[in-house]
Amino acid sequence: MSYKNTLRKLVVSAVFALGSQAAFAAYPEKPIRLVVHFPAGSSTDVIARLVSEKASDILGQPIVITNKPGADGAIAAMDIKRSAPDGYSLLIATNSPMSGVPVMKKQPMYDPVADFTPVADVGRYSFFVYTRKALPAKTLPEFIAYAKANPGKLAYGSGNITGLLSFAYIASASGLDMLSVPYKGEPPAITDMLGGRVDAMVATAGTGMPQVKAGEFVALATVLPSRSPNAPDVPTMKEVGLPNFPIAPWLGVFGPAGMPADVVSKLNDAFSRALQDPKLAAGLQAQDFMPMPSKPETLQALVKDQLQSHRTLLRQAGLEASD
Repeated sequence: MSYKNTLRKLVVSAVFALGSQAAFAAYPEKPIRLVVHFPAGSSTDVIARLVSEKASDILGQPIVITNKPGADGAIAAMDIKRSAPDGYSLLIATNSPMSGVPVMKKQPMYDPVADFTPVADVGRYSFFVYTRKALPAKTLPEFIAYAKANPGKLAYGSGNITGLLSFAYIASASGLDMLSVPYKGEPPAITDMLGGRVDAMVATAGTGMPQVKAGEFVALATVLPSRSPNAPDVPTMKEVGLPNFPIAPWLGVFGPAGMPADVVSKLNDAFSRALQDPKLAAGLQAQDFMPMPSKPETLQALVKDQLQSHRTLLRQAGLEASD
């Protein structure tokens, strides 16, 4: 190769690199699509809209919410997996599609580590253990004792993978013989619990706490590591004798695999700064949601840890992966 050809290639490469850096510096130049794997009006949808509104102000471009519910979040996850890794298509995901689906399916459609770029941790949901007030149990130890005294007679409902595996863990760790009744969402499970067709469930504060306030349900424990400020009288799992609860009901932002580091850094900064806004924090607290901004590497470590926890819990609970 001649000296002139080598020099020409070096110049072209340098120009391309400078152009790419300029493009990254200008990001974002158009609206960003944020896919939510729950329907409009759900707790996650509300949180996504609150956070994205503030992050939009920081980025200087709108973040447009697209709702794609179904298949425990796998439909939304596949949408983002197939999208261009340019930072204009993002997924705000719970541990259902990123931890649960990959271990609940014999042949999962995606790898939550290899097929996605972690962008920003958003925070943790306040899931609670609920039971019907008609039952003679006002604490989780009392419920466990009652269930043991009535083997095979009680049922627990679940509206998502977190609810299913969380109660499966409680049943397994406590030696309970209870029927598992899965639903396509928390609302129908709540309806059946109100009707007495199921006796207990692990669900979010948004769906269960209104029934506690109405005198229909009793909140027995929270899965958070500390008590919720919105329900300070409800103890943690550790406080009621289950200190090794393995599931963290988390929420994070992801993009397709291969996103440029510059774009990821800019997005992480925007979401992290948004979560530190006092007004946004108050709005999230109203949803009983705890913001936990972090770097992408921390979110990636959480995904790997929870993937293993879900896999171990699935085995311990005696549940089998489905086709």
